[in-house]
Amino acid sequence: MNKHAGNLRNDSRAWIEVPADDNGDAMIAAMAEAGVDYIFFTSGSEIGFYQEAVAKAHAQGRKAPKLITVTHEHASLNAALGYAAVSGKPAVTAAHVDCGTQHYGGAVHTAFHSGLPVVITGGGSPTSYPGSILGARDGGGHIWLQQSFDQNSIVRQYTKWDHRMQMQDNAGLMISRALQVARTEPCGPVYLTLPREVSLHKINGAKFPTMDQLGVARPAAPDAGGIREIAQRLVKADNPFVLVAKSGRNPATVPALVRLCELLALPVAQSGLRAYQCFPLNHPLYLSGASLKDADVILALDVDIPWLADSNPPPDNAWVAITDVEPSKRRIPTMEFTADLRLTADAMSVIEALEAEVIKLITPSDRERFAARAARSAEVSAKRRTDIAEEAKSRANKLPIDPKWLAYRIAKVLDDNCIVFDETIAQNQLHDYLNISKPGAYFHNPASSGGWSPGAALGAKLAAPDKDVIAVTGDGFYMFGTPVHALWAARHYKAPFMVVVYQNRSYSTGTLRINSVYGKDSYTSKADYDGGYFDPPIDFAKEAEAAGAYGENVTDPAYVESALRRGLKAIREEGRPAVISVWLARLLQKD
Repeated sequence: MNKHAGNLRNDSRAWIEVPADDNGDAMIAAMAEAGVDYIFFTSGSEIGFYQEAVAKAHAQGRKAPKLITVTHEHASLNAALGYAAVSGKPAVTAAHVDCGTQHYGGAVHTAFHSGLPVVITGGGSPTSYPGSILGARDGGGHIWLQQSFDQNSIVRQYTKWDHRMQMQDNAGLMISRALQVARTEPCGPVYLTLPREVSLHKINGAKFPTMDQLGVARPAAPDAGGIREIAQRLVKADNPFVLVAKSGRNPATVPALVRLCELLALPVAQSGLRAYQCFPLNHPLYLSGASLKDADVILALDVDIPWLADSNPPPDNAWVAITDVEPSKRRIPTMEFTADLRLTADAMSVIEALEAEVIKLITPSDRERFAARAARSAEVSAKRRTDIAEEAKSRANKLPIDPKWLAYRIAKVLDDNCIVFDETIAQNQLHDYLNISKPGAYFHNPASSGGWSPGAALGAKLAAPDKDVIAVTGDGFYMFGTPVHALWAARHYKAPFMVVVYQNRSYSTGTLRINSVYGKDSYTSKADYDGGYFDPPIDFAKEAEAAGAYGENVTDPAYVESALRRGLKAIREEGRPAVISVWLARLLQKD
């Protein structure tokens, strides 16, 4: 309880005052006041203020975030996302002018769809005449080439808010403002350009409002009438489903959703695009990718893509409610999914309100129906898990190693202390084999830009140093992820994680998707999918060793488990990141 709850007056609304010699000091102070622990940093001549201001604050005994050097911006931004996902706290990144901003690459797309609070920054090339003011143009001619008409436009359509810091700005205020917007639902990335002259501008102390003083808006409460209608329909439904994807971004929703679903015997299915662990993966009511063809009532909690219209749609007479902090999905230009009710509210508020409402509606006969439905769901769930386990074991001796056998072995070696970052494609079914039940222990790439997992695993390990962090990815996405930079940082900062690479030397887009569009007799298939394979591949084990990590290639299915355990030993006992690259058949490979 707030210690001031009984007092009608606030202690003070006055802005804080902090020691600051320049705007760089003020910006670092504002980040510290907002609880920013880490700045994921890739060096640039105009962003040296980060280094100086952080070092000065630490030397003088003031709060300041820690700089984490990541030697590529793409891995750096993904690390910020992994840190925010596991910690629930905002993170900051720093990159060099327009070039470094472009190096963030596809991670900007991932940030935009992640629902995570990150402040992305890029230095701004100086524009002042040489010698005119501190921070003006000097040095080589590249400074002129780094000026663009609108640096922010590089990322603007993938951010909630952006600003180019100006000399007249209160620098501490603008950092607090950026963090306020990033942390306000729907959470997401914001972008700041920081010109060198502005960051070096001399001041005599700084005075600004903190992020908390500006106020992070609380999500809207769910409409009472909407909650009543959803509750009434769920209680009376014969074949209801809860669809999940992102509600688990708040780990507290997981036990709350379990209570609601057990109360009503609501089966839980995964939407078309999963992102966070929203329900225990081994719960009897969890049916993973269950068919919706017989559903009569569907509740979608924080779901962007509820189903695939060409393969798994519900019947036209199913009643659908979609709830989210932004249920119209305005970040996606074209959205054809219909709903009978769209409710603006965060998942926790919806779950708690529904639980309170349905308790008032349930009759003894309802409880009998629910018990029967729970039994049916448990039977389906148990059969699903038994069937996939038996299928995996039937492939135990296949050469090359079968991806389902690999997924089965991964699930067997992981324990409750693990956090998994899954960037595998759906056909590999890793998600279905896992036994994860604890909230916040499973994450999937929240968007469609590959290469998220190595950096995200680094950030996650910094957020949860006592956990074993495991990234699982295909080799195509692994290469997209600039992994050597994440591995170097993991070794340097004693934040080891393990990566398991599905090494099939194939792009699913250039093989499976070609077949789905052009058929199996396409010219591409006759050309052995030229453009779909990268064979022979990079030796990921040797690459890992070059970065100071443990690396191992696995080609025999009998050695999969022992290799995984050697990787776990490296991160647990030796403090080294590990890469276990498992050799699989190429996609569509002809026997």
